[in-house]
Amino acid sequence: MRTTPVAIFFASDFGLADGFVGVVEAKIAALAPSVRVVHLAHDIAPQDLHAGSYVIWSAAPHLPDGSIVLAVVDPGVGSARAAIAARGRLTYVGPDNGLFGAAWLRDPPSEAFELTRDPATLARTFDGRDLFGPSAARLALGETVGTSVDPRRLRAGPCTPTRTSEGEIWTFDRYGNAITTLERDFGSSGSLSIGERTLPIASHFADVGISEPVAYIGSSGLVEIAIRDGSAQRSLALARGARVRLT
Repeated sequence: MRTTPVAIFFASDFGLADGFVGVVEAKIAALAPSVRVVHLAHDIAPQDLHAGSYVIWSAAPHLPDGSIVLAVVDPGVGSARAAIAARGRLTYVGPDNGLFGAAWLRDPPSEAFELTRDPATLARTFDGRDLFGPSAARLALGETVGTSVDPRRLRAGPCTPTRTSEGEIWTFDRYGNAITTLERDFGSSGSLSIGERTLPIASHFADVGISEPVAYIGSSGLVEIAIRDGSAQRSLALARGARVRLT
C-alpha cells in the first residue's frame, strides 16, 4: 500500500449533463477516499477517439511522475476490446482502443495488465463506473489489478505526431482551431499548405488581421491553424484527416 496516494487525472466523453462523471468519482472515493481526482476534460465529443487521444497526449507531459491517467472514450464498451492498465512514467487505465496510443509514443509502458471483469456484477455499458474507476483507485493505493499482458500488444493510436514536414489534421479545439500532427518548431517564417490554400506562419494570433487565417505552434507543441477571432474549422471548411505540409 502507498503511504501517499498519487492523484488520478480523469478524462472522458461523459459530459456533465448526466451523473456519469460524479458516479465514477464516487466509486473512487468509496475505495480510496484520500486519493485526489483531477478532471482533465469531460466534454470530449462522444466516441471521438481522435480528440480523446489528443487530450491525453497533450496533458501527459505535465502530470507528476506516478500519476494515474483514467480515460474513458469507449465506443466498444461491452465488446471484446480489452480493458487495461499500463504503467510507464504514468499509469494509464481505460479501454485498449487506441485512446492512449499517442501518449505511449513518448511514455512507452514497461508493463501492462488486462483488467478482470466479473460478468455477474458488472453492467456491460458502464465500465467507467464498474471497472476503470475502481481499478484506478486500487492502483493509486499501490494495489495490483488484472493479469499481466505483453505491453507490445497494446493498440496504437488513431494519429501519430510527426517531426516531418507532412502530416494531417488530428482534431479541433472548442475554438475551431485545427490541431495537426506536425510536431516541429519552425520559428516564425515559412508557410503551411493545406489543399489549395497556403497560410502564413506566425508566432501568435495578433500577427494577422481579424478574420485572417494563420498557422502557428500551439501550446502542446503542434502546428495549429486558426482564424483570428473566428473558427478555422468552419471558415476554411477544414476536416479531420486533411493533409498539411510545411513549406
